[in-house]
Amino acid sequence: MTRRTILITGASDGIGAATARALARRGDRVLLTGRSPAKLARVAHDTGAEAYAADFAQLTDVRALADWVRDRTDRLDVLANNAGGIFADRTVTEDGNELTMQVNHFAGFLLTRLLEDELVAGGATVVNTASAAADKYGSLDLSDLDATGAYKATKAYGDAKLATMLFARSLHTRLRDRGVTALAIYPGDIASNFAKDTGTASMKLFYKGPMARFLRTPDFGAANLMWAMDGADGTTWRSGETYTERRVLPRRPHPQLGDDALGDALWRESERRVGLAP
Repeated sequence: MTRRTILITGASDGIGAATARALARRGDRVLLTGRSPAKLARVAHDTGAEAYAADFAQLTDVRALADWVRDRTDRLDVLANNAGGIFADRTVTEDGNELTMQVNHFAGFLLTRLLEDELVAGGATVVNTASAAADKYGSLDLSDLDATGAYKATKAYGDAKLATMLFARSLHTRLRDRGVTALAIYPGDIASNFAKDTGTASMKLFYKGPMARFLRTPDFGAANLMWAMDGADGTTWRSGETYTERRVLPRRPHPQLGDDALGDALWRESERRVGLAP
């Protein structure tokens, strides 16, 4: 396989770090970003990757990250929008967005749009990390993306992950004629620090309690991301779709995923939220 340039967000731990290690072993050029400078530095040291710490709770960090990437390459072969988190309490960021939606969707949307020229130059694949929480809890209401009602962490997370899945579909529609493909995939329920730092009590119980024995390893999640990264539209997967950790299409996809009008409206609202001109 030709050596590729791959950018992975959320790479300081868990699935992102495991993916970075696997790609580095194959000889790909890996660019990493994550919230924790110390953890990110360890992954960079282990893999020989280039790394830039960015907190997706601040869109200024996302813009600086995009500048950093552009300084290092004029093309990307793969962008893995893997960063995310679930937050016990409702918080509004300095950018005026509810934290869960910003970290899981708006930040990745902004980064992808800022790097659009590099993605087109590489004929890139954009892989968004999805979650079964979108099916269980997600139901997007564009008039309340900030979860101003009775806040539930699982609902906010499900909505945000549903937004990332819709974004992959919309990205496919807008950039397929320019050679960019996009898809989303559930990496699986993975044993990691996902809920330790940012999760609710129920999530901590699931990830750290007796049920944790049923969780998969980060390497399992990384294998699913790499399946998406290594595949091709029309042979391995279909661009614009969302896949399960079994690498198949869900038998009953979320009903909002087929709503192209909703996807268009979410795109426009996301542009407004991150300060991009339509």
